[in-house]
Amino acid sequence: MMTHTLPGEQTRLVPGSNSNSRPKKKRISKRSKIIISTVVFIGLLLVLVQLAFPSSFALRSASHKRKNVIFFVTDGMGPASLSMARSFNQHVHDLPIDDILILDQHFIGSSRTRSSDSLVTDSAAGATAFACALKSYNGAIGVDPHHKPCGTVLEAAKLAGYLTGLVVTTRITDATPASFSSHVDYRWQEDLIATHQLGEYPLGRAVDLLMGGGRSHFYPQGEKVSPYGHHGSRKDGRDLIDEAKSNGWQYVGDRKSFDFLLKSHGDNVTLPLLGLFADNDIPFEIDRDEKEYPSLKEQVIVALNALEKASNEDKDSNGFFLMVEGSRIDHAGHQNDPASQVREVLAFDEAFQYVLEFAEDSNTETVLVSTSDHETGGLVTSRQVTASYPQYVWYPQVLANATHSGEFLKRKLVDFVHEHKGATSKIENFIKHEILEKDLGIYDYADSDLETLIHLGDDANAIQDKLNDMVSFRAQIGWTTHGHSAVDVNIYAYANKKSTWSYVLNNLQGNHENTEIGQFLENYLELNLGEVTDLIRDTKHASDFGATEIASEVSHYDEYYHELSK
Repeated sequence: MMTHTLPGEQTRLVPGSNSNSRPKKKRISKRSKIIISTVVFIGLLLVLVQLAFPSSFALRSASHKRKNVIFFVTDGMGPASLSMARSFNQHVHDLPIDDILILDQHFIGSSRTRSSDSLVTDSAAGATAFACALKSYNGAIGVDPHHKPCGTVLEAAKLAGYLTGLVVTTRITDATPASFSSHVDYRWQEDLIATHQLGEYPLGRAVDLLMGGGRSHFYPQGEKVSPYGHHGSRKDGRDLIDEAKSNGWQYVGDRKSFDFLLKSHGDNVTLPLLGLFADNDIPFEIDRDEKEYPSLKEQVIVALNALEKASNEDKDSNGFFLMVEGSRIDHAGHQNDPASQVREVLAFDEAFQYVLEFAEDSNTETVLVSTSDHETGGLVTSRQVTASYPQYVWYPQVLANATHSGEFLKRKLVDFVHEHKGATSKIENFIKHEILEKDLGIYDYADSDLETLIHLGDDANAIQDKLNDMVSFRAQIGWTTHGHSAVDVNIYAYANKKSTWSYVLNNLQGNHENTEIGQFLENYLELNLGEVTDLIRDTKHASDFGATEIASEVSHYDEYYHELSK
């Protein structure tokens, strides 16, 4: 037990010493005086330098020990989503009932998800809790409840000598990646978010690698950005792709240029790297044309190897921080589309497995943490479909029969309706044989189903809801909302060093607030978010609109993305 010397109390002597003996005074030599003076001078000099240049000291990792952190966000995935995907996977691959997903094997706890202004969070506040380790309001991107920019784990990691990256399947400017790499008052400020991500704010460039969709937010409004007819959305007329390339970014914008990176496992990546593979979101896994769009796993392969190679080549690097998002699990939940969601969860599980194997083989201390920002859809793997006592069943085969998402099929049907306007018989046959039977594997449709779909005409979102409900009803899958819920979400983790694994469990095992996950990332990487907050306080983050204009802009934002998904 530690003892403390009180005023007037004699210092206790070590066992075996003579309490009556008085220590002899030692004379300090001239040489010793010089050494002591030199040490004191150097110490004072270091203090003065640290005061003059705080970021070069306070933001560096204290131990200078190389570490890698891969932080996963399964956007919108609650416990029921994983349960549904696991049973689906067992069914379609004829696996035993004790077969579980890779993610299942690393379950350690759960997270509470409320935001600062609601028990039900949105993705922006949820991601800001991870990135800034604080609660904020729904819609907030890297700002606190008072609309003040807050330093993020990614920014702090960059300043502490880590390489950084973001990999997603939505727009790279969407809420989750944006919350780690930008600071704006409202999530719909995606044009401003893009400029922050490329380094146009007080901190300069904080991200070394950006991969996902969202080309439209990097091109001027009205400029055609692809053969599919999408146009840029930037109202400032800037072409951020050209600007990025001029500022030294390596840019890949299609499958062919991405494959050049993939074949070398990222060896031919030059950081910083900007990869934008879709005008908006990368299609659902169930719809994804692999000749056109990379999978999440493929993006992760390139990102991980590129960051590792660059980190190994830089003697000053402390390792890397990579955020990977299974983004469109959330979209499938919003659309109440179970056939799409199970494929999204399984695609994420494949990417997680690759990263797990990477970590197991790495000589660098590596930690994986995976969680969700919230649950979407209020999903339950059961549904009462008759007035009589419910059956205790749900049918994965119904989801296996579907070969496209409702999002894909609504576009297909609306295009056909426009092309054959007024030809009711032809439209009815197309719905019956092409959409329902061929694409969804549904043969027991009723006349009322056909009448409803014909009556909807070109109302794309109503068509999508109807088709997805036809699948959910037959699979006996239930949904309670098209929005988010307040359900606790799971935490998964892995560390490739035993001592580090103990540290992870001590901090993340059990039930936690989402902000505690952000705090874990800050503490494990030995960062100082407060210091970063001081550095980015002057970031342009507010919109130029008044309250009425903001409300109008939010409405426009919702309509804009509904249009993009048609």
